[in-house]
Amino acid sequence: MIEILPETPARHAEAIEDLFDRTFGPGHFAKTAERLREYSWTLPEINRVAVVDGDTVVGVCRVWPLKVGARGDKALFYGPVAVSPAWRGSELGLQLTKAALEAGKAAGWPAAVLIGAPAYFGRIGFEVTPRGRLTFPGPQDQSRVMVRDLTGDASLLEGLVTAI
Repeated sequence: MIEILPETPARHAEAIEDLFDRTFGPGHFAKTAERLREYSWTLPEINRVAVVDGDTVVGVCRVWPLKVGARGDKALFYGPVAVSPAWRGSELGLQLTKAALEAGKAAGWPAAVLIGAPAYFGRIGFEVTPRGRLTFPGPQDQSRVMVRDLTGDASLLEGLVTAI
């Protein structure tokens, strides 16, 4: 049975990093999204992990605080989302992300930002932003930049996305 719960860094961090390496390979550190993550910190109370057999990590959705634009609007950056190969196709990535969205909303964050596949993440309320509305500290495929309301209006986000 799969259990989805908040990340406990002392218990899960090493297994999560191993899952990222197996899922994305060493090239994931070169992505623009990593520029945001390297100057920020993850939020274990909002992150969600999927475990089986009590402690084997088979999926994760990590979440990071952001500020957007000249006004410094606050938002959460969702990802990476990784699922062990044995569990792919089970929609576990969506379940994890949805649980993390609920946690972000409960914590009072106004909006969520994600870089991902619209056909996949659109199923849980993410929408592609108009081209150029959000810019990142490096090249980014604008057709994969998505937002979703949490406690506020994500459509108001505009400008450069940076780490808090």
